[in-house]
Amino acid sequence: MDLTREEEIRQNVRDHYQKIAVASSSCCSSSANAVRQADFASAQLGYSEEELRSVPEGSNLGLGCGNPQAIAALSPGETVLDLGSGAGFDCFLAGRQVGEDGRVIGVEMTPDMIAKARGNAHRSGMSHVEFRLGEIEHLPAADASVDVMMSNCVVNLSPDKPQVFREAFRVLRSGGRLAISDIVTTAELPSDIKGDLKERYAGCISGASSVDELTAMLQQSGFVQISIEPKEQSRSFIRDWLPGAQIDDYICSAVIQAVKP
Repeated sequence: MDLTREEEIRQNVRDHYQKIAVASSSCCSSSANAVRQADFASAQLGYSEEELRSVPEGSNLGLGCGNPQAIAALSPGETVLDLGSGAGFDCFLAGRQVGEDGRVIGVEMTPDMIAKARGNAHRSGMSHVEFRLGEIEHLPAADASVDVMMSNCVVNLSPDKPQVFREAFRVLRSGGRLAISDIVTTAELPSDIKGDLKERYAGCISGASSVDELTAMLQQSGFVQISIEPKEQSRSFIRDWLPGAQIDDYICSAVIQAVKP
């Protein structure tokens, strides 16, 4: 993919989530009904009622496709980086697990999402959770500075996934681990959907890769102990992403784990 096309995709994704950030900050979208919808979506992904109640209001926008918290096995004192942190939902949950001796860094390329997340952080009083504006292909983080890298339905949005994994490898310490929930293809996408590099790409559909493709990317980046486990039960909510298209015949959510040696 040429650089012009990559930047076009990246801008389309940025515009899509910028609109979500702005809409979620409006008086209408911050209603109790919107909160209930986001919480319902997250409960389907495996988040507990206690987790949903523990985060600042407005941090859960219901945008994920899994629960990276469930696989990250975070410990007190660890440093965590969240790729595409949105309004901060997973970051705040991680902040509770690593404690004040730990650190959580959310990286997000959408300015209004960053502003929303920082406002949520201020209200939460979690001084060890911070948000940095940046792209996941060019992380604003030092070499070998992170213990765990999480992400929730974001890597599929990148037009240069191998670069995302190279950056993850750079930033992780030796023994550091990936804990990612993302979309994978289980069959070849229809050409009209795969060719939609705007709406369907930003909607976490046409940018998805297969398990074999992701495995190869991770291996080439240097990761070991690679595990990619598709979650068949995710098809029940994925079919609603594109009603009538039977999109769940082609994609599902997966748990992606790997270790930097």
